[in-house]
Amino acid sequence: MREKVLNFLDTQYDALDIIRINDELGLNTADELRELQDVLASLVNELIVYRTKKDKYILYSKCPNFKIGTIDVNKKGFGFLLVDDGEDIHISRDSLNYALDGDTVLVEIIDFNPERPEGRVIKVLKRNIKNVVGIIKRIDKQLVFEAMDRPSIEVALDKKSLDSSVEGEIVVVSLDEDRGKNRYYGEIRERLGHKDDPDIDIKMIAAKYEIYDEFPEDAMNQAENTPNSVSDEDKIGRVDLTDKVIFTIDGDDTKDIDDAISLDLKDGYYILGVHIADVSNYVTEHSPLDVEAYRRGTSSYLADSVIPMLPHKLSNGICSLNPDEIRCTITCEMKIDSRGHVVDTNIYPSYIKSRKKMTYKKVNDILMRNIVDPEYAEFVDVLKNMNDLAHILRKAKIRRGYIDFDLDEAKIIVDENKRVVDIEKRVREDGEKLIEDFMIVANESVASYIYYMGLPFIYRVHDIPKPEKLQEFIATCSLFGRNVNGNYNTVTSKSFQKLLEQVTTGTPEDDVLKSLAVRTTPKAYYSDENIGHFGLGSSCYTHFTSPIRRYPDLEVHRLIRTYLFLSQIDDKTIDYWQSNLDSITRQCSKREVAAVEAEREVEKMKMAEYMEDHIGEEYEGTISGVVKFGFFVQLDNMVEGLVSLESLEGDYFEYVPELLSIVGKKSKVRYKIGDKVHVRCVGASKELSQIDFDVVKDLELNNHPKKELVLNGNKK
Repeated sequence: MREKVLNFLDTQYDALDIIRINDELGLNTADELRELQDVLASLVNELIVYRTKKDKYILYSKCPNFKIGTIDVNKKGFGFLLVDDGEDIHISRDSLNYALDGDTVLVEIIDFNPERPEGRVIKVLKRNIKNVVGIIKRIDKQLVFEAMDRPSIEVALDKKSLDSSVEGEIVVVSLDEDRGKNRYYGEIRERLGHKDDPDIDIKMIAAKYEIYDEFPEDAMNQAENTPNSVSDEDKIGRVDLTDKVIFTIDGDDTKDIDDAISLDLKDGYYILGVHIADVSNYVTEHSPLDVEAYRRGTSSYLADSVIPMLPHKLSNGICSLNPDEIRCTITCEMKIDSRGHVVDTNIYPSYIKSRKKMTYKKVNDILMRNIVDPEYAEFVDVLKNMNDLAHILRKAKIRRGYIDFDLDEAKIIVDENKRVVDIEKRVREDGEKLIEDFMIVANESVASYIYYMGLPFIYRVHDIPKPEKLQEFIATCSLFGRNVNGNYNTVTSKSFQKLLEQVTTGTPEDDVLKSLAVRTTPKAYYSDENIGHFGLGSSCYTHFTSPIRRYPDLEVHRLIRTYLFLSQIDDKTIDYWQSNLDSITRQCSKREVAAVEAEREVEKMKMAEYMEDHIGEEYEGTISGVVKFGFFVQLDNMVEGLVSLESLEGDYFEYVPELLSIVGKKSKVRYKIGDKVHVRCVGASKELSQIDFDVVKDLELNNHPKKELVLNGNKK
């Protein structure tokens, strides 16, 4: 019946009532009519069929004036319906119809202007809001809850919750009852602290994405009962690698160390050992720690704070590959030839004792500046051999189609009160690239090993760009005078790599074009089906190397143990993993997205906080994006602010989409992506995560002397 209904409605462009549909389908009995009613109700609930106010039915795909999607409501009160194909649809404050940020909504388009389509929310189809962050206030001698992240809603709390609260307390409220028109009843789920606490701003954003510091009591009890050292029983069945030269390389402040490395040269081959903390030895499946790690999905890195996936007792203790401590590991040992091909892989349980906790800074001094800290002297030769291998592996990746999206990132530096004191561009040198290349080859080797056994597994996958996205990118490149040769109706990693080579020519626009290129590709995600990893040019890839901070890696370790160490590959085991991996990978992907969005929101907020102390100062920056209402300028330290259209003086400026530019009507002065401009910070709001710039008027655009930046009192 479902197939009949869908096939029929696909041929109709007018809404029909149920009797007309019944007659057109030739249904004759009361049972068939009831089945038709049930099918239509199901299709309506699935948002495939739209039911009008007059109880007529039509496919949503046949209604060009209707769109279904997720609404993004900002702190100013208006929102956008996020659309995959085309411009996002602007929804004014008056047209939200009580929709909240993140809701799934039905929107009617009321203005089809291609540059700025407008719509109104007809119906909230699904409330995706579960928790609200807010503050306890005293009004008329009574304590009340006021939502902060969603100021348009009203939430009532029970008297018992309020009696145990204090004025100024920041809490997370779970919504229990929808009373209509944005009025809810709720209960306090988490107490985050006081509004004046130094890190409360980060905790508030984290809570919005269901990321919390505190662990459940049963998980903490399990953590407390976890041993502090490796027992003799733990060593049974493991290869003793404590005599090998094994060490770690991490950031200066890293405390959760997942990975250690070793290298030997034998018969013209590199024997690379990647030794990963065996977290699965301590976090057993379905235990309280495992349930909480699954819920979190990942550790979250918010400014300089870490909200870990596992309690510090494990993440910084028994699971961390700390120097001079015996630790349980899973080793992936690879035999690699001089062309960077892995000719043999051996995966086995082991235990190691790291010789040294190295830092990227001191390793980079050795590899790039020949400056040797005396404590590193005995490791210089092996580090240089490792760097030789890393360069070989990188060249091999590039030959097969690896796409270097290496975009700059910001490093936020805070003081003891969590106040931002500086923002720097994060530096990546040979040390960072060495670890990245070694982890990639280990992840590929593990994935390939299990893939060719034909067993259920978790893969890290990245799909190819959609053709229309690719053509948009090529058209954008042409605006910069970058003509593209070749047919890109279909694309491979190798051909996309050649496309980037054609359009990046060593000019200031290159970074912007790389950023636009990244946006043409879908997001990577976890899956139990291997479709390859487009960005890496890899046919088979997984995440194996970070089980302390990523749940999929922990599950990969369990699968390795099950298949390779315990040799459990019977039908019952295979059926178990086949029926569970889809939901596991979906949860891991979902939590990764939440963590990334929280990290971005914290970064924007902290950048605005930093610039609040720099209003009135002038900087040189690069135009990183052009939109209808102005253009964004990115400074050398990655801080980005908006120059609004209204702030541009001396002419009438307008957005010209076909040029991706803001152009003066009379003067023809043009602001385009990649232009260098001098700007002045004229406003910043931590609360709104917003930075406003004005163009400095006493300098000619793109024809001015270089001016030194002064950030935090230091010349840059």
